Amino acid sequence: MEIIQLSATRRQESGKGPSNRLRRTGNIPAICYGKGLEAFAVAVSPKALLEVLKSAHGKNSVIELAVEGGDKLTVMVRDYGYHPISRELVHADFLQVKLDQPIDVDIPVRCVGKSKGVAGGGILQQIFRTLPIRCLPEKIPAVVEIDISELDLGDTVKAGAVPLPEGVKTRLPEDQTVVVVAVPEKGEEGAAAAPGAPGAAAAAPAAGAKGAAPAAKAAAPAAGAKGAAPAAKAAAPAKDAKKK
Repeated sequence: MEIIQLSATRRQESGKGPSNRLRRTGNIPAICYGKGLEAFAVAVSPKALLEVLKSAHGKNSVIELAVEGGDKLTVMVRDYGYHPISRELVHADFLQVKLDQPIDVDIPVRCVGKSKGVAGGGILQQIFRTLPIRCLPEKIPAVVEIDISELDLGDTVKAGAVPLPEGVKTRLPEDQTVVVVAVPEKGEEGAAAAPGAPGAAAAAPAAGAKGAAPAAKAAAPAAGAKGAAPAAKAAAPAKDAKKK
């Protein structure tokens, strides 16, 4: 991973008022902190930070933060916030990291290929959209891809089988399911998608026109007039008999 350069200036004031004044100058407030580092406030360009967040690694980018005055810190974006209306960046938190010490992050999971099971009517369920991993900062992958083309109905991909670069380990149990091609239950969307499935041809008239009409006519007497009247009269004496 390429380390991204970002400039910052120290802030002497903190709080809502100074932060709002800072934003009006075109910068945003941020905090730097980390193990063994006393937290301090800085100001950064929201445009420059947005470029970092839009890069391939996004929030997991490793940044060399050049603070005015000569300090240089290796950091990662730990948190950031947007304005609810303008959707502009309004603040950020930077965590100091050591390039020789592993760090825990979550990386996006992307399924690639066309599953045989999905083509046969199965439902692809991606249990984890992000994968928790542990590795050195410069080893963090931008994304992990899972090839699902050979997955059939009922097949799964466990965390231990997810392809990861050397030096990168998942923090999930190895038997944890990440992706599954589920077999749809009867009546679920996708169950009728399998061509030639038993009962498919017989089920079609029940939902439609000509095949359904006779059944509807036959059912009418059961709910109503002539066919139902004799049954009602025959049932009445049974109630009187109990009273006697």
